[in-house]
This record gives sequence, C-alpha cells and structure tokens, in this order.
Amino acid sequence: MGFKEFVKRRSLKAPDHKRTKAAELTLRESLYPICLVTVLFFLWGFSYGLLDTLNKHFQNTLGITRARSSGLQAAYFGAYPFASLGHANWILRHYGYRATFIWGLCLYGVGAFIAIPCILAHSFAGFCIAIFVIGNGLGSLETAANPYITVCGPPKYAEIRINISQAFNGIGTVVAPVLGSYVFFTFSDAEAIRNVQWVYIAIGIFVFLLAIVFFMSTIPEITDADMAYQATETHANADDKPFWKQYRLFHAAFAQFCYTGAQVAIAGYFINYVRDTQPTSDDPTAARLLAGAQGTFAAGRFIGVIIMKYIRPRWVFLAFLTSCIVFIAPSITQWEWKGVSLLYVTLFFESICFPTIVALGMRGLGRHTKRGSGWIVGGVVGGACVPPLTGVAADIHHSTALAMVVPLCFFVAAESYALAVNFVPAYRDPADAFSTTEVGLRDGPPSIDEESGVVVADEKGAANVEQKS
Repeated sequence: MGFKEFVKRRSLKAPDHKRTKAAELTLRESLYPICLVTVLFFLWGFSYGLLDTLNKHFQNTLGITRARSSGLQAAYFGAYPFASLGHANWILRHYGYRATFIWGLCLYGVGAFIAIPCILAHSFAGFCIAIFVIGNGLGSLETAANPYITVCGPPKYAEIRINISQAFNGIGTVVAPVLGSYVFFTFSDAEAIRNVQWVYIAIGIFVFLLAIVFFMSTIPEITDADMAYQATETHANADDKPFWKQYRLFHAAFAQFCYTGAQVAIAGYFINYVRDTQPTSDDPTAARLLAGAQGTFAAGRFIGVIIMKYIRPRWVFLAFLTSCIVFIAPSITQWEWKGVSLLYVTLFFESICFPTIVALGMRGLGRHTKRGSGWIVGGVVGGACVPPLTGVAADIHHSTALAMVVPLCFFVAAESYALAVNFVPAYRDPADAFSTTEVGLRDGPPSIDEESGVVVADEKGAANVEQKS
C-alpha cells in the first residue's frame, strides 16, 4: 500500500450524506469499536476520581476553604460546554467521530503536561487552568463517545451498551481514590506534590499514545444518514421536527445538569463528609472509603445492566433516581457510620443515571443526533455549579452533612425527567420504539455506492439528510 493510499484510508472526514453499515452493525461487528471507545470512559472516570481526591489534598496543603477547593470541579466541568457546544461539536459535525476522539485525547494530554509545572509551583490557579484544558479534552471525548456507543450496534441494546461502557468509568473512579490514598496522604506535602507530578506525566504519555491508536485504527464512522435511517426504521420519527423543537432533548439536558451537579457535589465532598461525621477518621482512611463508595457506584452499573435486560431501562432509571433522593435525604442528619452507609447506597443508585439520561435523551433524534449530543453532554456543566454551592453551605454551617441538602434539591429537579419519560407519551413512545426494533439483529441487503464503495441511504433516509439545516 502506497503513501497516498495510506493517507486516504486514514482520512478523518466522513461524508454525512452517505449511509454506512454502521447503523446496522450486529453485536459481533460492533465489539471492537465499542471496546476501543470504552477505554476512553475509563480515562475520564480516572480523571474525575483523581479530582475528588485532589480536592481534599489541596485543602490540606494549600490551606484553602472547601468552597474555594471546588474551583477544581468548576474548572473541570465548566469546560464541558465549551467542548460539547463549541469546538468538539463543530469537529464532530464537520469531520466525524474519530477526528473528535483524537482531538479530545490531544487536549487531555496537553492539559496533563500543563499541570506539571503548576503542581511544582504550588499554584492552585495554574492547576485550575490545566484542569480546564483537561476538561475540554474530556468534554470532547464525551461529546463523541456517548452518541457513538448508543448508535454503534443494535438500537435495542443502546442503554445496556452505554451502561456497560460507563461501568469502566466507574472502575476508573475507584482506582483514582485508592491511588490517592497511598500517593497523596501517606507522604509529606513535598513528596506528595512530586507524586502528583508523576501521575500527570504518565497520563499525558498514555493519552498521546492512545490518540495514535485511534488514528491507526479503522472503526466504522457513523453519519447523519445512518442516524436518520435508525430513526425511520424504528418509527420514532422525532427527527422530522426542527432541532429547536426537540423538547425532550432539552429536558434531558436539564436533567443531566441537575443530576451531574448533585453527583459531583456528593463525591467531591465525600472525604470532608467522612471527616466531619467521623472525627476519628484520617484523610487516607476517608480516601479509601471514597474508593469503596465508588466501587458500589461501579457495581451498580453492572447490576443495572442485568436488570435492564428484563425491565425497560426507563423504569430502572426512575427507580434508581428516586432511590438517590430517598437515601441522600437522611444522610443530612444521620451522622457517623450510618450517614456514610447512606452515601454508599446513594452512590450505588447514582450508577446508571448519567448514561441512561444520555441514551433516552438521544432516542429518535436521527439527523439531529450530533447536535443533540452536545446539549446533553453540555449539561455536565452542573458539575461546575452545584459543588461550589455545596461548599458554601458547608463553610457557612461548618458541616458537610447539612450541606447535602443542596444535591438533594438537584436530584429532585432531575426527577422531573424520569417521571416524564415514563408517564408522558411524547417522551415514552420514542424510547419504547427503539427498545423493540430489530435493526442490527437481522441482516438486510445494503445498497452500495458504486463510485465510493460506501453503503448509501435508501430514498427515505436520503430525503431526511437533505433536509438537514
């Protein structure tokens, strides 16, 4: 194979008006691309878990308040809308998924290397800037990875697929606090800072190598025509409306804002909660307890997937989000081990909420899927807004436990979407249409474009794409 042929095969631009076989991949055909993209879920789970541990570490080493330490979460999650509604969404819509994956990994690597001199200089503001760059990288990855996982493979199993992939996100959130408990809290401050530096060097090197793997890999590119085809085949028919009339999508984005904000606030102040309610605990013990809580979070995703095999995902989502409200409420007043146990159970039920909001919110968007993904992922900015409010409440009342009323309120707001998707027909019907489709479970005769060799859309799918605004 010559150089020109090599470059042509590695092209990062996919024609959106052509339908590929990606929308009809069987479980076996979709296995490799899903496994490769699942590695990305582990990466941002690890990064997120590391952030929760660093939150308490910087409170100790730099003598900053709980409210100010939430600047890490604000920088990290505040970057998401810039990616999901800005640069990453533009790359996704004009080039494709593989290009967005590579772009996000490169930003992640750059942010990791920027963090190193900031850590050595003990600059909290500089580290927040580095985290903002990392957040842009991870926001880019999430903008592409979530819709890719939901569309790549049989639509019937979209919620199950994304929850399995997101379970590796949960594993990352377990590994990071365990690492932090031994690397950050069992050494002197000077040694701990050096250890943090090496962690970010390793992250930077790994993500740049992974970007090369994505460039060299041949994975199916999912186009607007593919997604319009799925919407037509499942009879969800939601993409025939203009984008700004996709009210289900915007409600899902609102739910994502509220849910993510509550989740991040609980995890970000978990160590503080343990220290406030268990005065005999030290930071390493609290960090290991956080790792255990994140372990229940990861386990919840695997168990949720099993339940979804037998019960509609929308019902499972309603039950889990309602349970978050039921168990976080008493943790406000029930201290010591009882309060910590309640947070463990809350994290278990948080597990499937984020990916299920993504999957249900994108049901039937068809040609609007790429733009819609940006809005739902942009809802993650709640993680930048709710933790500072929680930190302020904790500082005012000198109690992290009482501050848990803040995430409780946001869980209640997110519940509005869980109720709508189960009891409002305009929400429920598209979700159920995808749950019963046979696309990807049976073989159909594809139509091949003779000039390009690409599988093209049928007349109805092509008509949908031509309407693209």
